[in-house]
Amino acid sequence: MSEYAVPSTPKKTTAEPNTAYLIASGDLRESANLAGWPVQQALEKHLTAAFEDLGWNVKRANDVDPDLGHGFIRSQRMGLEVFKNIPEDAPLVIAEAVWQYSHHVLAGLRTHRGPILTVANFAPDWPGLVGLLGLNAGMTKMGLSYSTTWSVDFTDQWFKDGIRSWVETGNIPHDTSHVRALPELADSPEKQLGEAWQKNYSETRPSSASSMKAAWGCTTR
Repeated sequence: MSEYAVPSTPKKTTAEPNTAYLIASGDLRESANLAGWPVQQALEKHLTAAFEDLGWNVKRANDVDPDLGHGFIRSQRMGLEVFKNIPEDAPLVIAEAVWQYSHHVLAGLRTHRGPILTVANFAPDWPGLVGLLGLNAGMTKMGLSYSTTWSVDFTDQWFKDGIRSWVETGNIPHDTSHVRALPELADSPEKQLGEAWQKNYSETRPSSASSMKAAWGCTTR
């Protein structure tokens, strides 16, 4: 009879009461991570204050790297290691003040079972909101439930009410009454052209821009 070395199951960590765990997905470029770290620190400071006003703590899931000078998750491998320290049922906040690469954290998010909140700054000179939307899109494609919010300075009542809703219910509702299905397009030469392009592309799958133009009969002026 064969004998096998059966690996032991790692002991799961337990979520602390009234505590949200915080992570920040960063850039692949260290220069961008360093440049964005001060604004990320400001975001985390404001976010922590909002939670503390409600009697909650915010715990960073990974420390700031003293050699690199920032606390961003900068690779998928690092993200998986960080998630080992996060209780799978813990409230999780993903704070984004800069551009980020979603694959750093999506792999770890696959098995997270606690409420997830994405938060971004709304600043004209920092792409935190763009990074948040990219991450949200990834989680939507994965079928993960999450809440999201943002703010200019994190002092507005709309933002504070959202945080309160999340810590109390695990959800931030948003008004989606403006969302509607697109109507069927009327028949037109443009619609016929688009449908022909789609059918042609599906069947030929051109591998380059030049071959795509040739397949679709496009000319460049």
